Amino acid sequence: MYLTRHLEGKITHLGEKFKTVLILGARQVGKTTLLRHLFPTARYFVFDPVQDLYDARQDPDMFLRSYPLPLVLDEVQYVPEILSALKRFVDQSSQKGQYFLTGSQNFAALRQVSESLAGRVAIVELDPLTIYEQRQVSSCQSWLKTYVESPSDFLSPSFQVLDVDLLTTLWQGGFPGTLELTPPDFYNFFQSYMQTYVERDVRTLTNVRDLTQFSRFVSLQGALTGQEMNAAHLGREIGISPPTAQDWMGTLINSYQLMVIPAFSGNLLKRVSKKPKVYFTDTGFACYLMRINSRDALLGHPAFGSLFETFCVNQILRVLKSYGKAFNAYHWRTSNGAEVDLVLEMDGVFYPIEFKAKTNPVRRDAQGLIQFREDHPRLKMAPGIIIHGGNTFYKLKDDIFAIPWHAVQK
Repeated sequence: MYLTRHLEGKITHLGEKFKTVLILGARQVGKTTLLRHLFPTARYFVFDPVQDLYDARQDPDMFLRSYPLPLVLDEVQYVPEILSALKRFVDQSSQKGQYFLTGSQNFAALRQVSESLAGRVAIVELDPLTIYEQRQVSSCQSWLKTYVESPSDFLSPSFQVLDVDLLTTLWQGGFPGTLELTPPDFYNFFQSYMQTYVERDVRTLTNVRDLTQFSRFVSLQGALTGQEMNAAHLGREIGISPPTAQDWMGTLINSYQLMVIPAFSGNLLKRVSKKPKVYFTDTGFACYLMRINSRDALLGHPAFGSLFETFCVNQILRVLKSYGKAFNAYHWRTSNGAEVDLVLEMDGVFYPIEFKAKTNPVRRDAQGLIQFREDHPRLKMAPGIIIHGGNTFYKLKDDIFAIPWHAVQK
C-alpha cells in the first residue's frame, strides 16, 4: 500500500521548475517508491555498486542518449562518471523535469551534482515516515502549524490525539519496510539493513577499512542518540584514533543515519555548551543497535527518554520541511545543567521546546524553558512548550504549555 508523503507537492512543483531534481536520504526511506508514484511514465534505472548494468560508467553519453525523457536514475552515487555528462544533456533542452536522481550518500559524488548542475538541479531530502504519514494525516493538521504560524492561537487550542501507541512507535521507527511486518520480523529487517548499509554503502563509498570496528562504532553511537557529540570519547571506547572517530561520525551523518543539531549561544556572557547534539534519524534502528527486542523492554529502559526526544526532534523538523519555510534549529545547555532540547528560529522568532517522556510534566520540568527566557530577554519568543508522553494539553504557567506527542488539530 502506498502512503502519501508530505513532500509530494514540493517534489512535483520542483519538477515543473527545474531540469533536474535530486532526492537524497538514507537507504530504504522510500525515494524510489515516491518517484514511481509521482512519475509513473518515467524510465527507471537502478545502479549497482559493483556491476555496470547499463554501461553507464563506461559510456555515460551513450546511456543518456539511448532513452527518452524523463529518466529516474536511482542510487546515482554508484555512477559518478555520469554526472559530467548530465550537464551536457540537460543543456540541450529547456524542458523541465528531465532527470530525477536519488542517492543515499551525501559524499563527493553527490556534491558534484550540485556543482556540475548549478542552477539546473533542485535538492530535496527525504526522511523516514513521520507518525502523520504513517496514519495518513496531513502535516497541516499537526499542532506544529499553529505553533509556528499563529502562536497567539496556541494559547487556546483545539487539539485531539491520534490512536497510536508510543512504545510501539519508538520501537518500530519510520522505515516504510517495517510497516507491513509483524514485531518478530523487525529484528530481521534492521539486521539486514545494518549489513547492507555497512557492506554496500560504507565499503563501496568510504575509506573505512575495518568494517567490524565500524559496526561497533555505529552500535555505540546508537546508545548515545540525543546526547552531545563526542566522537573522540566514542573512538577511545573501541580503540580508534580521534581523527578516525571524526571521519566515521561524518560517514554516519553523510549517509543520513545521524542528524546534528548545533548549540545555541546567543548570550556570550553566559557559559553555555558549544557541543552539537546528535540524533539517529530512526528510533527503530537505534532500538536495534541497543538490542531492545520488544516494545515492553522500553519501559524503564535508561534510553527511553533519549529515544523519545530523538523521535520528537525528527518529527518536528520533518514536518517543518513540508511547510517549505526556512528555519534554524538549535539546542541550549548551560554549565549549571539548565537546558532546552530544541530551539527553533523562524523569521526572527524563537520557539523553545522541551521533551519529557513522562505522561504528566509539572512546573519544575519547565525550569530550562524559564531560564532560557530569563537569559535572553531581548529575543522575541513564542510560548515555551513541553512535548510529553501523555494525552492531555494543559498550561504549566502563563507562557509555557504541555502538549501530547501525537496531538493533531481538530
